[in-house]
Order: sequence, then C-alpha cells, then structure tokens
Amino acid sequence: MRLVASDIDGTILGHDGKISDRTVRAFHACRDAGVELVFVTGRPPRWLHPLQDQLGHTGTVICSNGAVVWDLEADKLVSARTLGIAAVLEIRRIIKDLRPAALFAAETLTGFHLEPGFIENESSELLSQFTPAPLRETLVGGDSVVKFLAIVRDGTPDDFLAEVRPAVEHLAAATHSSPGVAMLELSLPGVNKAVTLAEYARALGIDASDVVAFGDMPNDIEMLRWAGHGYAMASGHPEAIRAAGQRAPHFDDDGVAQVLEARLASLGAPRS
Repeated sequence: MRLVASDIDGTILGHDGKISDRTVRAFHACRDAGVELVFVTGRPPRWLHPLQDQLGHTGTVICSNGAVVWDLEADKLVSARTLGIAAVLEIRRIIKDLRPAALFAAETLTGFHLEPGFIENESSELLSQFTPAPLRETLVGGDSVVKFLAIVRDGTPDDFLAEVRPAVEHLAAATHSSPGVAMLELSLPGVNKAVTLAEYARALGIDASDVVAFGDMPNDIEMLRWAGHGYAMASGHPEAIRAAGQRAPHFDDDGVAQVLEARLASLGAPRS
C-alpha cells in the first residue's frame, strides 16, 4: 500500500458534511506511515473545504471525475481536460430530444452556470450564490467546461444514464454519482477518475498494484477496477460493488477506516 485514493461523498463524507474522527485518524496514520494520499472526487475545487478543515489535507486532489487536477495547498489548477462550448450545446440538444424536461448546468474553470429550474430547492446553500440563466447567454466562447450536468425529475439515475450514454458517447463520457436524483455528469470522452489517477500514480513511480482505492458510485467504477486493491463501500451502488475486487464495510460503520486500519496493521504500522 503505497498510495491510498479515496472518493469523498458517500465514501468518507456523510450527508451531514462530516468525516468521522475514526476515518480522520486512519488517514493521518497512513500519512505518518509514509503512504501517499490523494482524493478523487466528482466535486469541483471550490467544494474541497472538508478535506482542508477536517483532514488537514494539503496535497493534490483529482476533481470533477478526473477532468481537473488541483493543488490544494497552492489553491491553483494543475491541469484540466475540458469540453468545448459547441460540444456542450450539442449534448444539450441531444438530451433535450430524448428528455424534453431535462435541465442543465455547466461547471467551467471560472465558475458555474445553471439553467432556471435546475435547482429544485432554491435554498441550496452550495448553489445559492449562482444566478440561474439560459446557458446560451452565460457560456461564452472562452469558457472551458470541465463537467456538464443534466437532470430530470422523474425516473432513476440508472435509467437516465442508460438512455443518454449511447446517444452522446461520441461527444462525452457520461456517468452519475447520485443515489436518488436522476442527474448525469458528462465530461470529455475518455476522461474518468481512473485515467487521471493512473497518471498521478505514474508520476510518483507507483504501480497500480500498490494502490488502494475506495468508492461507492458509478463514477468510481473505472478507478475501482484500475487499482490493485479496489474497495467499494457495502453501502454503495450495486455496479460499483460488482466492479470492485473487494468490499469495504458500510459507510455508517467507518468502512474506509476499518480497511485502512487492517492494512496498516499488516504493514506493522501504528493504526492511530
């Protein structure tokens, strides 16, 4: 175990926005044992404060499902893979033809753009700072989209993904990370968590066989398959569980911490 790569939401972070004390101790023990840590998330850079505030993490974070690499300590962009505006608008048209009620939002390198109605509950604290407006009016030629979002209010995220993915695969890679909301996350074709994590590990001289990865949703599938030791949370999506070689205990039981404690013990390292 030379590198631990972990998803954030649903894997180490709960709906209450908290990382458990036991999980914090386990990550600190990894760091003390000389194990590299990298977090691999669908979140954009502006939503990484739990890592800083609760874990004291100052290293690299792979964001937006692999589209962005962010230096947390320097608070700056390392690299990005982006969708062009023309491609985004064409993806929007295709999805609208399939699901006329769909609404959209775009995460760019400089901000967030969302259509009116995209937020069902206007009190959303994380999105309240953004003013809804038609994307054609707010996305400009110089914008680079790192993640495009599509949402519908009926059906399941799995069904929405199965309908949309083959229709847009020539323009975007589609996935989802929401257990209950039918919202898709679309990136540049070929971009996913595994691709960027593999590049990061290679730069450190670490082989996939020495990587322990944790995740819980379909956007983690490629990463869980790539890592030599991929653990899906027992509380995770069935497809993520099938894709992973191993299963971590339920999120509510500090599953990530349990696995890390056991693996550190096998290395002869102190667990906390």
